[in-house]
Amino acid sequence: MQSMKNVPLFAGLVIACSGQQSLAQEPTAAELAKKLSNPVAALISVPFQLNYDTDIGPDDTGDRVTLNVQPVIPIDLNENWNVISRTILPITDQQDIFAGAGSQSGIGDVVQSVFFSPKAPTDSGWILGAGPVMLLPTGSDDMLSAKKWGLGPTAVALKQTGHWTYGALTNHIESVAGDDDRADISATFLQPFLSYSTSTGVSYTVNSETTYDWEADQATVPVNFMVNKIGKIGGQMIQYGGGVRYWLDSPDNGPEGFGFRMNFVLLFPR
Repeated sequence: MQSMKNVPLFAGLVIACSGQQSLAQEPTAAELAKKLSNPVAALISVPFQLNYDTDIGPDDTGDRVTLNVQPVIPIDLNENWNVISRTILPITDQQDIFAGAGSQSGIGDVVQSVFFSPKAPTDSGWILGAGPVMLLPTGSDDMLSAKKWGLGPTAVALKQTGHWTYGALTNHIESVAGDDDRADISATFLQPFLSYSTSTGVSYTVNSETTYDWEADQATVPVNFMVNKIGKIGGQMIQYGGGVRYWLDSPDNGPEGFGFRMNFVLLFPR
């Protein structure tokens, strides 16, 4: 459980960064919604993404609740480039996923991405970012961790035209060290996305979070439909919303049918 110590660190860094905000005019809800549709936007945010999936396991009787804590911290590298840190820390509670193993609760493995992104779009309007992605075996339970260290490239490309944002984020992770008794990792992740943001800060988003496991030669393909809105709690800017997902394809022991997602994001515009 030592990885729980990372959570206060994330919170402290976000608070420190937000304290450096200028007294410039507060961005509108529409501007914030559009920035949140951009994975490499210069916006400090802390998303809390709650996912529920069912019909998992050998008898399709298992279910899983996962809270992904996903701090996004942009750093000014120089006048032309930003560095964006994107972390995914899963906190999971699952039951009957593995035959005879009962339930497990705790922290899973962290995925840490770092994007180097030009501050200005290309001449044709594309926003780009690329860098390394790392898998850290921080799982607090053997059944919540791959027990492998992983490394690979990640990249994103998107375009924002009017109210629309469209593009794709991808990465590939290969295991480089870890428990020899565990299966090696060779996995490609692809997230195409399409979002429409209104002038009132409401966003309608559809995406897929496809993972292809090259070791097992199988794909996991959920499609998510989300509605989110910008709001405030006191003086704190937030985004909140929810939606459904449908599993187009998954391994024999993977989720089936429909799942659900709730979204809550703390925003610290600079």
